[in-house]
Amino acid sequence: MDEGLKNTPKHVAIVMDGNGRWAKARNLPRLEGHRKGVEAARRAVKFASDTGVEFLTLFSFSSENWNRSPREINDLMGLLSWYLRSETAELHKNNVRLKVIGDRGRLTNDIIELIEHAENTMEENSGLTLILALSYGGRQDIVSAARVLARQVADGALANEAIDEALFAKYLTTGGVPDPDLLIRTSGEQRLSNFLIWQLAYTEFLFSDVLWPDFQVKHFREAIDEYRRRDRRYGATIDSH
Repeated sequence: MDEGLKNTPKHVAIVMDGNGRWAKARNLPRLEGHRKGVEAARRAVKFASDTGVEFLTLFSFSSENWNRSPREINDLMGLLSWYLRSETAELHKNNVRLKVIGDRGRLTNDIIELIEHAENTMEENSGLTLILALSYGGRQDIVSAARVLARQVADGALANEAIDEALFAKYLTTGGVPDPDLLIRTSGEQRLSNFLIWQLAYTEFLFSDVLWPDFQVKHFREAIDEYRRRDRRYGATIDSH
């Protein structure tokens, strides 16, 4: 573990933005930007693991990304398939546990099989939990949880009064995972883009102008340093400390 970074956030979430702009600035195909983005993700996973971060959630493909061109979607799915095939053994060797959240109904059977194989392979690992948000939307996550709870109430299995924030959170795709302490979004954009909108209620936000393919270990380290300087009060006043 990196002894230079103590009191690190337990859970870091990252919106990996800027692959397309990185490629465009270099007159390269968008696919090349996505390839470099995968390399940046690999660096982030290793640094998080070495530093003692317990959960790392990467916004890999949003529910809105299905509106992109068929060619780009195909390229992205191809990269995902390659990543799952090539990285599972290495992640497993490094004691990483994988969890994939999002709507798998729109994914092809071969990718679903790769996801299930990777999750099952790493299920018993006790190191960093890597969460890939894939075909994921925060609003959809909330609606799905609400539907399950509504069905239980309608069936008489659950009293309406029993539903509180803690119970509701258990039915989200991140059930059992602590809410993120730190959100990093690259490329200068400053919005959530339908990412973990329930879970980020008290998260510290850090927006970086660096495009995701250029996001290096030093940038991740700087983000954690900034997090450590902040005073998280969860709505309490300074006087309460």
